[in-house]
Amino acid sequence: MTPESSVVQPLEFQGDSTPHLKKFDGCGVTRLVLTDFRNYPDLVLSCDPGPVALSGPNGAGKTNILEALSLLSPGRGLRSIKLSEALYDEASRSVGEERQESWSVAAQIQGLGGPVDLGVGFLGTGEREKRLIKIQGESVASQSALSEYVNFLWLTPQMDGVFLDGSSAKRKFFDRIVYTFDAAHAGRVLRYEHAMRERLRLLKMNLGHEESWFQALEHKMALEGVTIAGARLRTLQALSQAEHWALGVFPQAGLSLEGLLEKALEDGQDPLLIEQNFQDQLKQSRFKDRESGRTTLGPQRTDLKVTYVDKGRPAEHCSTGEQKALLLSIIMAACRVLVHQGNVVPIVLLDDLVAYLDDGRRRTLFEEILNLKLQVWMTSAEEDTFNALKGQIQHFRIVDGGLDVL
Repeated sequence: MTPESSVVQPLEFQGDSTPHLKKFDGCGVTRLVLTDFRNYPDLVLSCDPGPVALSGPNGAGKTNILEALSLLSPGRGLRSIKLSEALYDEASRSVGEERQESWSVAAQIQGLGGPVDLGVGFLGTGEREKRLIKIQGESVASQSALSEYVNFLWLTPQMDGVFLDGSSAKRKFFDRIVYTFDAAHAGRVLRYEHAMRERLRLLKMNLGHEESWFQALEHKMALEGVTIAGARLRTLQALSQAEHWALGVFPQAGLSLEGLLEKALEDGQDPLLIEQNFQDQLKQSRFKDRESGRTTLGPQRTDLKVTYVDKGRPAEHCSTGEQKALLLSIIMAACRVLVHQGNVVPIVLLDDLVAYLDDGRRRTLFEEILNLKLQVWMTSAEEDTFNALKGQIQHFRIVDGGLDVL
């Protein structure tokens, strides 16, 4: 099955392999179809929009399912992959003299406005790669449109060093949270990054006489940049409300943003003036940016500062366990705020995390998930990790590229 066919057609499922559970009235995935994705030549999973547990031995494909879900949101998914990397090993066929490769992920999402069919796919021929996106069977040009229907937040073992990896990893983590509060944020980030790359390309070509090109790109960067900074600050303000940090056994995170545009907005400067000043600064930094090969000013340089409030300790100086708990605490605080606001809440993907929480934190997390009616997809090599949720979640055992209902 090619991405075009699996993404275009409304999802059709015969029967439901999931035992009847108490219906959740929140938002979540209710159907998932993988075709030639990772270790799944084909997989169909039906569920209610409630919590989902995936268990099975290492290498069975639990994380691959979470990755497939994450690709239904803007970006390169929880593994930050090239699209071709997710191709099932044996998925290829000849088209003329060229080899065509493809995979697809299709899902039905239950949202506040009813069900919606989303699909993403990869089509590669030779050196050409194409990402396909469809919403309700219609082709969509920009991946940012996906965030208008669903958002995903995730924690994976690869994120253990997010506080030590520099500002980029922390900023990307926070921007994904911003997506859940402001669906247009993803589009702004993509447009800003595109304009930034085009400006750098012109700088490298040393087209100093094409002033109008630079002015147009720098104006766009200034406009999108100030709006990006504003969305980040609004999200930060929402998360800073103390009453929303309800997971008492988890550390409360103190959050702040260090960035040129964010500081100007926090100082109360007129956004239009900030925009003009930023555009002027971009013009003045052209030589420096050309020499360094990177844009030295802007929201892509903003740093997220996180502190373990009770200990007054920066996150980067905390233990690995404390850093994981801080990340989870931030995600759950975002979910709690969104639930209280009556907004669409994100779907949370927790890869191999729950098993490493102590009993108190695990119990508290499970209670919060059920209380907020979140769809959280959790993985563990051990089936008994989810014993406390027996009868309240949907539990699947992943075996040999397939699944059994537990």
